[in-house]
Amino acid sequence: MLEAVALASRGAGRTSPNPMVGAVVLDASGTPVGRGWHDQAGSAHAEVVALRGAGEKARGGTIVVTLEPCSHYGRTPPCTKAIVEAGITRLVYAVQDPTLMAGGGAAELAAGGIEVEQGLCQAEAERVNEAWLFAMGLRRPFVTWKVASTLDGRIAAPDGTSKWITSEAARADAHRLRATVDAILTGVGTVLADDPRMTVRDAEGREVAHQPLRVVLDSEGRTPKGAQVLQGRASTLVFIAEKERVPRHLALVAPVPRAEEKVRERSRRLRDAPDAKAEERPRLDLLRVLDVLYGRGVRHVLLESGPTLAGAFVDADLVDRVVAYVAPALLGGRAPGILGGVGVETIDDALRLHLDDVRTVGGDVRIEARPV
Repeated sequence: MLEAVALASRGAGRTSPNPMVGAVVLDASGTPVGRGWHDQAGSAHAEVVALRGAGEKARGGTIVVTLEPCSHYGRTPPCTKAIVEAGITRLVYAVQDPTLMAGGGAAELAAGGIEVEQGLCQAEAERVNEAWLFAMGLRRPFVTWKVASTLDGRIAAPDGTSKWITSEAARADAHRLRATVDAILTGVGTVLADDPRMTVRDAEGREVAHQPLRVVLDSEGRTPKGAQVLQGRASTLVFIAEKERVPRHLALVAPVPRAEEKVRERSRRLRDAPDAKAEERPRLDLLRVLDVLYGRGVRHVLLESGPTLAGAFVDADLVDRVVAYVAPALLGGRAPGILGGVGVETIDDALRLHLDDVRTVGGDVRIEARPV
């Protein structure tokens, strides 16, 4: 099962709106004879790939799967049908499928006389599919906030320069993180200040074949025609305010409502904040933005923005994981910090995070944490 979990992770960033799934087929004697994973949406499911690899050796054997086999006809036939036709006599799966459409496969197989067991390495299988399972439960994408800062929590020098706070190794790791998500989201303030490409690139700086959707929150449609975020092989979706005039060079836009009045009031309170870029004051309804992305098949969003938009996500309780790269450097003084927004008034109200992973990457520290 742990091998199946590792196989499932190979589909990261390419399977949405489907889950990541890995499978291993054992023959009647318990010897592994077939392996597979779901490589991308629309391709064969993990069980089918593993059964094809096993061939006739699967008859009388066991299939070990990270997620309950599907029982419906979608873009591909049901995996339960393939399992029965292969002559499998035992199914071991880690996580129950939570969807009404695809769930129920285990019960169907059990009713047909196949021995079924559930729960082996469930925690590991749930973690590899964390974003998808979260999105299925809350009907919105899982949000990872990625930030790079100095040891004193600064993201740029007072003059605005920020290249490069972290090491080359940390930046390479961040590109590997980008490759695992469905969309990368930022605000127009970052586009105007830094002109980022927001693409996944290899060690030589070349864009890789698979690219997440690029998302820009730009209530007034001010993304420049020559912005790098509109260039390259990745698609770009720009969110603007409803009834806003759309510049002709923005080919893919999604109008959403402005934020509720209480959120707009927070924005007004931020106008004089020393670390706030005016272009990134939250003006759009963030939940509506995530709802639109969910409808487009996005299950995992990587937030890469300035402090004000990041603060808006934190204030709205919309950050589900934090990946922080911390460089052993100090800027202090008037240098902008990693997080704006309203924040909290007392230490008792602090958003507490559970540390899941802390390790060095190059000369920097990589911290992964989730809200308690």
